[in-house]
Amino acid sequence: MPEAPDTTAAVTVLSVVVPMYNEEEVLPALVSRLRPVLAGLGVGYEVVAVDDGSTDRTAELLAAFRLGWPELRVIGLRRNSGHQAALTAGLDRAHGAYVVSLDADLQDPPEKIPEMLELARAEGLDIVYGIRADRASDTGFKRWTAGLYYLLVRRLAGPSVPAQAGDFRLLSRAAVDALRALPDQQRVYRLLVPWLGFPSGRVTYERAPRPAGRSKYPLGRMIRLAVDSVTGFSAAPLRIATWLGGFAFLVCLTLMVYTLSAHALEHTVPGWTSLFTGVLFIGAVQLICVGLLGEYVGRIYTAVQNRPTYFIGHDTAQGEAGNRVVGPGGGHDAAHAGAAIPPPAEAGTPLPQGSSGVRT
Repeated sequence: MPEAPDTTAAVTVLSVVVPMYNEEEVLPALVSRLRPVLAGLGVGYEVVAVDDGSTDRTAELLAAFRLGWPELRVIGLRRNSGHQAALTAGLDRAHGAYVVSLDADLQDPPEKIPEMLELARAEGLDIVYGIRADRASDTGFKRWTAGLYYLLVRRLAGPSVPAQAGDFRLLSRAAVDALRALPDQQRVYRLLVPWLGFPSGRVTYERAPRPAGRSKYPLGRMIRLAVDSVTGFSAAPLRIATWLGGFAFLVCLTLMVYTLSAHALEHTVPGWTSLFTGVLFIGAVQLICVGLLGEYVGRIYTAVQNRPTYFIGHDTAQGEAGNRVVGPGGGHDAAHAGAAIPPPAEAGTPLPQGSSGVRT
């Protein structure tokens, strides 16, 4: 039997992917600002809200808003999988010819979406970055750590990484398909997207304060993001470990020469201070090197396991069509009837190299 065409995907020009976790306080403001912006575009659109296992009333509010907003599509993950995994789930299932990723906290203004779409269409761009021209609303510590992060990743990943660009961006269908074909498990899109090398442009905006709720990126998650960024895109830390080992060897060699000279001159007084300092230094260098090596071994271990980065609990688009099927391998959803897509990809694993079909 021939496959039925996906008419929803055919008429959807723009998809807006909004990952969210415990955002009940800011959801009403998000809907009140995002909906009129998209309605004014005059094109077919969908809003893909990805509920990343929220424990508050986020899912309940999304269901209520959807009753009066048919373009709102809700994807619920079975557990909290993290911001980048939730973003991956939205990108994997978005139908649009263009896809915008937007955080729910409204610090990135949805009013910039028409400008992004117009720029991409007018200049034939595959990527349009949202650049934070003014971060006055952030704390001094946040601005300092963000500046340090972008300085570091630009040195390691190259100048193609735009400074002060977060996850607010527009991608063409070609760029989305290219991202889906990558095998990366721990994805950092602010580095992966520039790495593609597709034609890009940028729009600037002032970063606004969060109108409600609290940040979902505390210091611990920011550090984890920085570690994933560095170890996922550069082997420089391993080279640093090598240089530290070489430096420690030179220090040990110097201390050995000093010790032999003192012995020859019969100046062998008890030297517990130098011995203690030397042992501490060598031990610290060894632990740093082992830790850096462990980060890379951990990434290899994760890649070998090849576990899905997320599991879909429900997708309102599939629920309406009556095609939602719970698979036997852990609860991942089956694709729409007739869509020839490998089941593991529906559970969050990247598509095989070379695959660029639109997932429904």
